Amino acid sequence: MKRILVTGAGGSAASNFINSLRISGEDFYIVGTDINLYHLELASGVDKKYLVPPATDPGYLEKINLVIEKEQIEFVHPQPDIEVLTLARNRDKIKARTLLPSTETVELCQNKIALIDYLKERGVPVPLSFRVESKNDLARALGRIFTIYPKAWLRPIRGFGSKATLPITSLEQAHLWISYWESKGEYRYEEFMVCEFLPGKEYAFQSLWRDGEVVTSQARERLEYIFGNLTPSGQSSSPSVARTVHNEKVNEVATNAVKAADALATGIFCVDIKENREGVPCVTEINSGRFFTTSNFFATAGLNMPLYYVKIAFGEEIPDLPHYNALPEGWYWIRYTDMGHKLIKGENWSVNEI
Repeated sequence: MKRILVTGAGGSAASNFINSLRISGEDFYIVGTDINLYHLELASGVDKKYLVPPATDPGYLEKINLVIEKEQIEFVHPQPDIEVLTLARNRDKIKARTLLPSTETVELCQNKIALIDYLKERGVPVPLSFRVESKNDLARALGRIFTIYPKAWLRPIRGFGSKATLPITSLEQAHLWISYWESKGEYRYEEFMVCEFLPGKEYAFQSLWRDGEVVTSQARERLEYIFGNLTPSGQSSSPSVARTVHNEKVNEVATNAVKAADALATGIFCVDIKENREGVPCVTEINSGRFFTTSNFFATAGLNMPLYYVKIAFGEEIPDLPHYNALPEGWYWIRYTDMGHKLIKGENWSVNEI
């Protein structure tokens, strides 16, 4: 029995990771940690659960190691970005194995503007983007963008879930938006970036890597978003409806992006991609070291990446998997808050005709 610790277990992303391991039929002893007492009550599928301080707390590593020792943990999977970064930086202090990319790779991928600049220099298609450190910077950047495009995308350089992002059409909108987040004490001016608004299809490329080579991957298109009708942008990073796709250009762009970010890529790399006005897939970010929230989509459909990821970490053999397009195209994953989820294999809808 493999003994595994999953951090952020009170969140949906970690919960879906745990669920993927459980549906594999293999025997796991799973311990969950979280910083939120209330959310931890929802951590289903775990054998034990522990409350820990935030990853920014000086006592975080000590608490994690206490859990590891008490539960005889062999492998740690951090799901929240901040814990991915903290464990990557302190992997030698953790008393269990991990399968994280290099610290440099994690740091690069968690700074969106630094990553986009880095990828652009290496020929990977990315949106026209600018770092913002003052209102003057913002005015110059928007001046560049608005001479070409009617709309821009304002976003923090760090974070997830499309928090504090906004499509904008004027300098005033952008400045007021940043000022609002500054007034809340959550972001400073220099923590924002602005880029061209990408109007095309949006893709999510989930992949496993080992020593710079793709182990397996699958892309999906995001069709609808959870609470997208309530957000200023009309979207979020969490789809309520997603569909598997076979798009060789998306596969190529995502692969080139990961290889550019880390020539020896190992572990999990999830790439967000959106088409520009010419239909070119552009990389908007790379999530390294952790899965997309919907990892259970592919696991339920027959491609259990969380299981293979754990097996790789334990040095076990895994099946000979397709490097790309590992699932049939046109399979849908439909989910919503308090309504569970459903896999639809093709256009096999249960709706009755009138």
